[in-house]
Amino acid sequence: MNPEATESHPVFCTIVPPHVLDTLSRLEDPDRSERALRTLEHDALQRTRRRITTVRGMAAPTGAPSDKPNRTIYDAGHQETLPGKKVRSEADKPSKDASVNRAHAGLGATFDLYLKVYGRHSIDDSGLPLNATVHYGQNYDNAFWDGQRMVFGDGDNDLFLDFTIPVDVIGHELTHGVTQHTANLDYYGQSGALNESMSDVFGALIKQYALGQNASQADWLIGAGLLGPNVTGEALRSMKAPGTAYDDDVLGKDPQPATMDDYVKTSRDNGGVHINSGIPNHAFYLLATALGGNAWERAGQIWYKTLTGGELDKDAQFDDFARLTVATARTEYGEGDVLQALQKAWSQVGVPAT
Repeated sequence: MNPEATESHPVFCTIVPPHVLDTLSRLEDPDRSERALRTLEHDALQRTRRRITTVRGMAAPTGAPSDKPNRTIYDAGHQETLPGKKVRSEADKPSKDASVNRAHAGLGATFDLYLKVYGRHSIDDSGLPLNATVHYGQNYDNAFWDGQRMVFGDGDNDLFLDFTIPVDVIGHELTHGVTQHTANLDYYGQSGALNESMSDVFGALIKQYALGQNASQADWLIGAGLLGPNVTGEALRSMKAPGTAYDDDVLGKDPQPATMDDYVKTSRDNGGVHINSGIPNHAFYLLATALGGNAWERAGQIWYKTLTGGELDKDAQFDDFARLTVATARTEYGEGDVLQALQKAWSQVGVPAT
């Protein structure tokens, strides 16, 4: 049991990694470089605030948590003041604003997967209300979970579109809240890459569950539909083929490795948390596709039970997590095909699991 996991440490994560924005900030094109620099500066300020302030969680409902989500959507009106103007509550009819409706639906899709598949009542398992703010800032090229709400920029319609478009982006960010309330993985190095990978895994599962896609039907992309019309690429990341999500003259090339042979040692991006997460991401993809059927079932159950089971230390490395998934699989499914597929997946990405 990891007693420190109960004392949650706030993490500020944005869906567009700092290394991408850093690349953009160095462009000779002043419009693009200035937008990226403003986004980087904003995110750095928010990250500092998360480190030095206590997370003020919203009040959970009294009594037993409901099996229905409690969502509220706000509109920042292109300012950077949160939460903004309330524009849709749980009981309201759909808005005329597509961003409001997408945010509402994405929060609901996240709530549904965690409740209906894993029996979890919202992010904290105690019915935490799910709030979101849309139309944040001017040309803000990111989205984040700040411990109290999801916040979405509209993008710039050049390199990035509206950040409410991909439901897996919403699921990714909210899953950082699940991790914070469970294993509370440190956001640096391999434990940070595991933190990021958890969000990608469950973001992908949320999309697949909402669309009714099995493992072979899914695209295994994170952020598909987010890249703007002037970008050569499919998404921000690929779990199926890390390193292939984009290859663009402006954004650069997707730097994610698929195996430990190409593990990136860097002090940037908190020790490469958005880069090396490709390795456990790929292990999950290999397991889910080897097992077939719905990825949120056997493969997803192994990941969820390992994340929330209380044995995962906050500074866990890839091999620590791999060994715990093997123990979980053995407990849940015995010594058969599931365990063998899991061990093979970790072996294929070069992470020892025994």
